[in-house]
Amino acid sequence: MPITGKYRDTESDQYYNNPNGAKIHKASHFDLEYQLGHKIFFLCEARGQPRPFITWYKDGSEIIMHSNLHVHEWYLGINGIKSKIEIDPATQMDAGVYECTADNLYAIDRKTFKTDFSI
Repeated sequence: MPITGKYRDTESDQYYNNPNGAKIHKASHFDLEYQLGHKIFFLCEARGQPRPFITWYKDGSEIIMHSNLHVHEWYLGINGIKSKIEIDPATQMDAGVYECTADNLYAIDRKTFKTDFSI
């Protein structure tokens, strides 16, 4: 939504407010503090028609899989998707800003999660 609360033209308004657009309706809490060596995870559920794709980012870059990071996805009905990212064991390098992006033909929705470790 623009800062002014209104889009420039009706085409933009119809595009971004399309009822079939991807919309995240369930997500993890914004701020997470984790202990080193423990498991951390983030959850993201979205709906849309057609079913959205979920992409995960860390500090602005798409996440690259490695041995202690796993992404699981489940389809929910004909237009939903659930995605969970797990990091086990968590290290200092896992602290940062994570983002879940749901994307389909009509819209993009994002949720951001911030993490930091405790000693």
